[in-house]
Amino acid sequence: MLARAARGTGALLLRGSVQASGRAPRRDSSGLPRNTVVLFVPQQEAWVVERMGRFHRILEPGLNILIPVLDRIRYVQSLKEIVINVPEQSAVTLDNVTLQIDGVLYLRIMDPYKASYGVEDPEYAVTQLAQTTMRSELGKLSLDKVFRERESLNASIVDAINQAADCWGIRCLRYEIKDIHVPPRVKESMQMQVEAERRKRATVLESEGTRESAINVAEGKKQAQILASEAEKAEQINQAAGEASAVLAKAKAKAEAIRILAAALTQHAMGVYGALTKAPVPGAQDSVSSGSSRDVQGTDASLDEEFDRVKLS
Repeated sequence: MLARAARGTGALLLRGSVQASGRAPRRDSSGLPRNTVVLFVPQQEAWVVERMGRFHRILEPGLNILIPVLDRIRYVQSLKEIVINVPEQSAVTLDNVTLQIDGVLYLRIMDPYKASYGVEDPEYAVTQLAQTTMRSELGKLSLDKVFRERESLNASIVDAINQAADCWGIRCLRYEIKDIHVPPRVKESMQMQVEAERRKRATVLESEGTRESAINVAEGKKQAQILASEAEKAEQINQAAGEASAVLAKAKAKAEAIRILAAALTQHAMGVYGALTKAPVPGAQDSVSSGSSRDVQGTDASLDEEFDRVKLS
């Protein structure tokens, strides 16, 4: 019996290895892999094994061996990033506007044990949590802020989901709002508001352009007046400098004439003084007197010429 059991076990191991070497493991009616003793777990998957109805262990990627009948693969969890479409739902904003909004949820299973035994259907639970969180967060914002603060709204939804889904072993990586549908009347009023805002901006830009143009014209006139006044000032300064130079030249000429006249007078006086201080010689007094009178007359004539020249200058 022992030999028969050994042969049976060997055949079972051989059959399990042949099945495990195939492209996909054999699965039962529930879609879970069968216990074929020798199993190859694919990468990025976690197989939860129960032994006699209780949790036993989690099979790692690669080769694994189980005990027939006693061990059973109860859950298969994918460790890849999972993309879930959040169905469209209605939500009411802070200013009582009803919106139709949908989104996309990106999550990953971080703990296969919690994802298997913490919640019945992890994906469904996270989807419902995302919808309720979205309605709650939209109720805190007005319609204008919903469109302006999409990024902050997505971040708030992700934080709320992670806080609630931590006990499920699931982590929400990001949430993206796909479409936001507003009622037709609200859409028309928003379009009118946008057009009014555009017209307002165009009017403001036109007025600013007119203002800038007027400022530029006034600035140009101001600069022209400044340049004209500076040119006039420079002309007056140059004219005054020319007149001052002319007066200075005249004064220098008069001073030079006076100096020459003074030198001539000094020379003449010294000559007269020398002539008078000489001793008289007999028989020559008349000639001296006549010579002196001629010298005095010549000197007087030269002095008169100098005076006339000074006057003319």
